[in-house]
Amino acid sequence: MTTPVQPGPQVDTVQSGPPDFPTDEKRSSTGSIDKVETASESEFDAGFVKKTMFWLDIRILPMLALIYSFALIDRINLGSAYAAGMDVTLGLREGARFSLVTLLYFVPYIILQLPGNLMLRKIGVRNWLSFLILAWGAVQLGMGFVKTWEELLGTRVLLGVFEAPFFPALLWLISAWYKRHEVQKRMAAFYLLTVTAGGLSPLLAYGLSLLNGKGGLEGWRWIFVVEGLITIFLAFICFLFVPGFPEEAKFLDEKQKRFVIGRINEDRGDALPDELTKEKVLKHLRDWTLWAYGFIFMCAAMPNYAQSYFTPLILRGMGYQAKDALLRTVPPYIASIPTTILVAWLADKHKHRSSYILITCVICIIGNGITAWHPNDHVRYFGVFLTNIGNAASIPTILAYSANNVVSHSKRSVQSSLMVAFGSIGGILAATCFRSQDIPRYIPGLIATMVSQALLIMVVAALTARHMYWNKQSREGKLAEPLEGQPGFFYTL
Repeated sequence: MTTPVQPGPQVDTVQSGPPDFPTDEKRSSTGSIDKVETASESEFDAGFVKKTMFWLDIRILPMLALIYSFALIDRINLGSAYAAGMDVTLGLREGARFSLVTLLYFVPYIILQLPGNLMLRKIGVRNWLSFLILAWGAVQLGMGFVKTWEELLGTRVLLGVFEAPFFPALLWLISAWYKRHEVQKRMAAFYLLTVTAGGLSPLLAYGLSLLNGKGGLEGWRWIFVVEGLITIFLAFICFLFVPGFPEEAKFLDEKQKRFVIGRINEDRGDALPDELTKEKVLKHLRDWTLWAYGFIFMCAAMPNYAQSYFTPLILRGMGYQAKDALLRTVPPYIASIPTTILVAWLADKHKHRSSYILITCVICIIGNGITAWHPNDHVRYFGVFLTNIGNAASIPTILAYSANNVVSHSKRSVQSSLMVAFGSIGGILAATCFRSQDIPRYIPGLIATMVSQALLIMVVAALTARHMYWNKQSREGKLAEPLEGQPGFFYTL
């Protein structure tokens, strides 16, 4: 016997939850339909709600952030290894070898995003994610023993294969647990935890490089070996503790599960999965807005990858030694934490995203311009801070903006895959625009990054104008069908 969910109140003029939701059933992996009892959020007392939400945050976000932190570290430690002597051992300064090694990681990473994400429901969250982590951890470990730059290139391609489905799966999971106007704070917390770990990656790399000569291995090799072993260990942690989707959660009791599923359905009506078919995937791929969300994430990812891969090299060009260059990459990441939290809090409070995206992109453009052209190296270093502050705040805002404007699990799986695939193209652009011959200032690459932010602003403006138009049409009763097929749904601006 299921408990019906009563219509939720109309919260604001920008976006409000549907008055009801279509089903309280879930489809099992075998295709059978199982009943899931749900309830309205208003049926629960405030203490229970606060306690349950705190438990969700503690149980979900730190675990996913910890695991993804090492996915990020394993991806971006190439620059630290280069600065620690890998360039000399493997001859990476010759021609475009380093850019090629950096770039080819993204080829399988882009191609396998959507196919990999479609496996999440079929194989199961824990099984699929644990396998991926174990596989790329083994590859990372192997990178510590390569003898030639060609072997390094091969391991980077394999790293791209196994990391490809991971990030879109995490985005899908996080957005599945929270209401639309709660999600940016969670995305920001997840992102900050991971980017902070990424910012500390050069410190870890520096410490590991001091093992130079131990066990007959050069210092840069120890970076890959130790970080690979940590990742392999995290695969077992993932299998034991990573959360699944809400209807699968074993860490919730039945009352908590009813609460979580009911409140998501009140908000957007898609807490439980719809059947994922080839026809649905093709239909979602015909929606141009999903491609637009991917494009703006690509533009946001470009300065992020440029910071990760090339900031140590830019700092070395300012006259800092390898150790100082690695250490000075950390403070800009730390500076971005309070601003990213502030932007996320304001965006969720106002239930609005696009203006915050535009502001943070302008900050990023200013930072890149200062780093590129200011004659004083200390001021150029300040430009690195501004770039990171703007970019770090824009990424979770873009993730929330796109997640807020899709409905259904099947569409969310396609949307998250396209987002991360396009983000990887941003990595390719960073690798190709920041060329070896442009050392030490990398002015062409910084100009390209500024152009990417300008394009981001234009596409967000176009998307927001589109959403405003259809929201107006829906409120005036001029549409034959509700937006996104969900009664009461309005786009987040």
